[in-house]
Amino acid sequence: MQPDLTHVLIVEDESRLAELHAELITKHPRLQLVGTAASLASAQEQIRSKRPHLILLDNYLPDGKGISLINHPLLKEFGCSVIFITAASDMQTCSQAIRNGAFDYILKPASWKRLSYSLERFVQFRDQQRVWKVVDQKNVDSLYQLQGKNFRPETGAKGIDDNTLQRVQRLFLENPEQRYSVEEVVEESGLSKTTTRRYLEHGVESGFLQVELLYGKIGHPRRLYRKADDAGSEPQHAH
Repeated sequence: MQPDLTHVLIVEDESRLAELHAELITKHPRLQLVGTAASLASAQEQIRSKRPHLILLDNYLPDGKGISLINHPLLKEFGCSVIFITAASDMQTCSQAIRNGAFDYILKPASWKRLSYSLERFVQFRDQQRVWKVVDQKNVDSLYQLQGKNFRPETGAKGIDDNTLQRVQRLFLENPEQRYSVEEVVEESGLSKTTTRRYLEHGVESGFLQVELLYGKIGHPRRLYRKADDAGSEPQHAH
């Protein structure tokens, strides 16, 4: 028997971010991307036609705020869950999302690991809901733990290739004052966006890189990377 696929709709008007989220979803064996919407109107249309299980929802959209969608009758009708991915850091938006049952609330710029972690927990959450037709207290506690479990960034270098790591680091060592976007590192290194993002986030976690946020269009800060001031002048190795 084939495991059930979780159908995901991305609601994000910034095409660069939508592409990154789509790439992450398509690589997961239990997730299936069913559509991408750049507005509330398009999102509502696709919820009706594609009936996703999960929506990755941005808050700042051209025709309104994503938070208005979270308690829309459509979501209840089709049983859609929501992971908020937004630059909205005000408590009112966050508490409204929680009150209306958002599975998770991730602040932009969202790290590749943080979103992967949330998606994996949601897959497990759906699996347990299907297996347990009747629950006892232990089952209920397990479901709540999956929804509320804290994210703890890994400190190891799992999946990090030493040669690739040094290729990325060399770019920053040769230009220590330069700030690079993900796209600029992709162009310089020839790596895919997902791979580049993973190595950049590893660089931040290891202390080799630091992140600066450049705010342009409201709700869409750019994540720029540069060599950390206290990082050494030689490439580091994956441990």
